[in-house]
Amino acid sequence: MKDDATDGRVKLWDAPVRLVHWAMVALVPALWWTADHGNLTLHKQLGHVMLMLVLFRIYWGFVGSSPARFGSFLKGPRAVAAYAAGLFNRQRQAVAGHNPLGGWSALTLLVLLLAQVCFGLFTQDVDGIESGPLAIYVSYDGADLARGWHHKTFDVLLAFIALHIGAVLFYLIVKRDNLITTMVTGRKALPASAAPTFAPAWRAVAGIIGSAGLVWWISLGAPH
Repeated sequence: MKDDATDGRVKLWDAPVRLVHWAMVALVPALWWTADHGNLTLHKQLGHVMLMLVLFRIYWGFVGSSPARFGSFLKGPRAVAAYAAGLFNRQRQAVAGHNPLGGWSALTLLVLLLAQVCFGLFTQDVDGIESGPLAIYVSYDGADLARGWHHKTFDVLLAFIALHIGAVLFYLIVKRDNLITTMVTGRKALPASAAPTFAPAWRAVAGIIGSAGLVWWISLGAPH
């Protein structure tokens, strides 16, 4: 698919990727705030939204636009090592999508978010009053264990988010590569030949319906 940009910037990230990304950015602090202030009803509702986003992003990683696919940005050890060797070189290394290091970082964050939400589905509060929709399938001790891991995973998630933010600032200041603007506009300065292919809109609609339906079923306790 050819891009019609005349300013040297081609379309890189499609709308589904950008919307999911920024929705997750907004949801993480909202989930923390609702849990910290004891608003567990809203916390669970936001958790369901986060689960839908994560499931959609996994789906989009297989059938979405080319830069969003796991196969396009998850590289082997040699590619990661080669990229890391020139990481502090001020000369820009234009990459159409995630670079070899960023690709694994993005996957790690996605896995941590999935684990965080899944633990929340089975957890319960200290009084056993509020619980996740799937807590009925585990014992009291099992739900209590899930609560502990729900907290621990969030701490790890915060550490990786801090690392992610640090990497974005590093690329902005040292590499002169504004990843934030690229994720907002979806465009990046790349050769026209590097313009990616984009998935049709019906795939995104199908993914939204499928992930929303699955989360709705889970929110009801995954009834048989």
